[in-house]
Amino acid sequence: MALRAAARPGAPGLVVRLRAVPRMLSAALAGRYAGLSAGRALGFVAAALYVVSPVDLVPEALFGVFGLADDAMLVTWLASSLLSDTDAFLAWESGQGGARAGGQDGASHGAPAHDAWRPQDAPVRSYVVR
Repeated sequence: MALRAAARPGAPGLVVRLRAVPRMLSAALAGRYAGLSAGRALGFVAAALYVVSPVDLVPEALFGVFGLADDAMLVTWLASSLLSDTDAFLAWESGQGGARAGGQDGASHGAPAHDAWRPQDAPVRSYVVR
């Protein structure tokens, strides 16, 4: 479901989302962005470290395919969570007047702040293919 939402027309691309991750983490940890809790940010970092770490709770050498299951589940959670959270962050960021964590002006240019915005609040575009 997250992949379909990310692939919809007009959605930010993968490179845009990956570049937004450090800004999102920085804004959340600094208290400027309320859409990402410190615990969830820590979960992202821990999941990424676990996936790239050579230490594994369920080693593939002993358990074969079942050893890959924990890694696959973690990668799936991390990818879908990052897709939805970066979508919300990018929408929040654009509502802030395009402000970046790099010190640009945070004025909203007349647009309301969207601290409570979630991806499910986004308008849904519908296309009929015949």
